[in-house]
Amino acid sequence: MKYVENHKTIEEERFATEFETELGTMFAVVNKTGGLVRLTFGREGTKESLMAGASKSKCALHWSDERCAETIRQVRQYFAGERKEFELTLDFQGTDFQKQVWSELINIPYGKTMSYGELATKIGRPSASRAVGAANGANLIAVVVPCHRVIGANGKLTGYAFGVDAKERLLALEQGRMRY
Repeated sequence: MKYVENHKTIEEERFATEFETELGTMFAVVNKTGGLVRLTFGREGTKESLMAGASKSKCALHWSDERCAETIRQVRQYFAGERKEFELTLDFQGTDFQKQVWSELINIPYGKTMSYGELATKIGRPSASRAVGAANGANLIAVVVPCHRVIGANGKLTGYAFGVDAKERLLALEQGRMRY
């Protein structure tokens, strides 16, 4: 996988778009250099929540399909089963710990899962499985930063900011049990 993190914190300008996917309407937000800042859907992805977030972080949010075209293209390829790795620049907005967790999430292979405890161990914090769960819940870049690949130690699908049903559908897609 090719991921590059943009270490800038808050950009003054961001560009957003909405597009339809197999999970419903998704919203993508990129910074002025094209780094993906946010990819959401479901109850977390609404035009109103994006506008509120932009206002809170004091940045201008413009609507632009063109600026988000590469994200849209790659996400659609993913849902079509044509893409297993994303090649997008990521602009993580979070704490150092969250960024560490998210950076490790992108190393979980397509179609595979890992427990919160295993992920905590991978980042060198074996007793931090709850904190890893909280960082997963704070992930703003759904699907591309695959927090849906993290499951409970007992193998059960637990927690997902976008709903356990969506998590199940994403894993089924990746494991070849579902086609859209």
